[in-house]
Amino acid sequence: MNNRTAFLDTLARSLGREPRTEPVPAPAPVNDYPQTRLTELTAQERCDAFIDFASTAMMTHCELTSPADAPHAALRLCEEYGGGPAIVSGDARLAELGITRRLQEALGAAVWDPALGEENVRLAEQANVGVVFAEYGLTESGGVVLFSAPERGRSLSLLPTSCITVLRKSTILPRVAQLAQILHRRAQAGERMPSCINIISGPSSTADIELIKVVGVHGPVNTACLIIDDC
Repeated sequence: MNNRTAFLDTLARSLGREPRTEPVPAPAPVNDYPQTRLTELTAQERCDAFIDFASTAMMTHCELTSPADAPHAALRLCEEYGGGPAIVSGDARLAELGITRRLQEALGAAVWDPALGEENVRLAEQANVGVVFAEYGLTESGGVVLFSAPERGRSLSLLPTSCITVLRKSTILPRVAQLAQILHRRAQAGERMPSCINIISGPSSTADIELIKVVGVHGPVNTACLIIDDC
């Protein structure tokens, strides 16, 4: 402790000031944009802005559908990306919408099952399309938020050639600040947080080699977002 104090005293004198024993107060923020940006938008306006940004900047195909038409829309998207083999998250919300059963019937889709262990990863590697359910969407970045869980493995959105994300319109947030607030409240309430939270904004790309852009460097080549109109 004495050596540290002497060192800091010497450093302060070299900087031409008295030693500081307490942190300097943080400067007042210039604005409150991190907390307020896009919060004035209605649910429909957030949805429209999300679709516009995700489609134009993030190369993600977006569609709005009703809960009743969700199974048909999910199947059509899968077929547009080449059909099966397909793998579907074991998320109960996909089953409730009827998407899981429809893809099983039409494409023989596999369903991620924790009991299968590494077999799930092999199926995801061989899949042409992976279908997952997003917890939230982010208007500002056009990204979707995925929580990992035993029935929702990370490989589902990473290994298939194409990934289709199902997102409820009511869960589209303005930006990541609101996501952080929600996660903080849930953690404070004692809810166990997932081991991995992924924010995905379209297929990965790079132009590192000779400034030639390559899409799908790691992860899917195609991404789509099927938005359920629930509000």
